[in-house]
Amino acid sequence: MPLVTSKEMLLNAQRDGYAVGAFNVENMEMVQAVIAAAEELRAPVMLQTTPSTLRYAAPALFAAMVRAVAEKATVPVAVHLDHGSSAALARDALLGGYTSIMFDGSQKPFEENVALTCEVVEFCHAAGVPVEAELGCVGGKEDDLERKTDDPYTDPAQAAEFVKRTGVDSLAVAIGTAHGVYKGEPRLDIDRLCAIRKVVSVPLVLHGTSGVPEQVVSQCIDCGICKVNYATDLRIAYTGGVRAALAEKPEAFDPKLYGAAGRESVKKYVMGKMKLCRCAGKA
Repeated sequence: MPLVTSKEMLLNAQRDGYAVGAFNVENMEMVQAVIAAAEELRAPVMLQTTPSTLRYAAPALFAAMVRAVAEKATVPVAVHLDHGSSAALARDALLGGYTSIMFDGSQKPFEENVALTCEVVEFCHAAGVPVEAELGCVGGKEDDLERKTDDPYTDPAQAAEFVKRTGVDSLAVAIGTAHGVYKGEPRLDIDRLCAIRKVVSVPLVLHGTSGVPEQVVSQCIDCGICKVNYATDLRIAYTGGVRAALAEKPEAFDPKLYGAAGRESVKKYVMGKMKLCRCAGKA
């Protein structure tokens, strides 16, 4: 089916108490794997790319790959800009065919974040495309952007003001997760998430979820998370599949051989996370 925007799928998740899995993809095999997993489990799905991925290949190329695979699927698929670092990149992704946009101004002072987010919301909404934003700073390192702040957590009252002033369609919240590989078990502030949910009406998003214990992810969904992002573990799964294939056949030189192994590894991982997010069977 044609690509869809993320707006309806996230509102459906909010209404019915599950989360949409959002998976960062880096190449054709990962695109195929994520959509194959969604098709098999009858799950709505979002495929995402970060700014560094879009320096590797243009937004129009990734959008075209996702669209080509999605058109042969029968489940809703959206292609999403993850952590858009500027209004210019958001516009490039929109013009390239993306059906969901995140602008991340969380490193900026509050008023600057509001102003920049409003700019992105204005041109995206004019094209019928929803916008995700972030308030507070999810820790760790996303691509080449390292996040450091004295007060990283999302303030509930400030979140309510931010959503009202910007008109965003979803909000990524900082409650103790981090991008990248965790050195210990993350401790999430579930009470803070519940407080945000009480004063913010739009769907909430959890970033930095690779490595978060499953029972904690489930708690977050119970408290209002409607979109769960996975990136690092997909890269690990793909690379692990490739390494295993080359270890078994070190003489192999055909990229299709080890690419297929990486694809199967990603599909297995994604199916597990879709079940955790409770979005299986929701398409």
